[in-house]
Amino acid sequence: MEKKCYWKWLICIVSVVAAISAAVTTYLIIREKQKKDDEELEEYLDYSIQ
Repeated sequence: MEKKCYWKWLICIVSVVAAISAAVTTYLIIREKQKKDDEELEEYLDYSIQ
């Protein structure tokens, strides 16, 4: 019985770590894309004004 409990906790912890890392990765990708889009828009506006 003790071993079953250990495996349940281990699987739970691994799942939580995987979910957190996926969320952080998604946040970083979205932030980087937003930064790139902002730079492209700024460049477009600079050239359209000239």
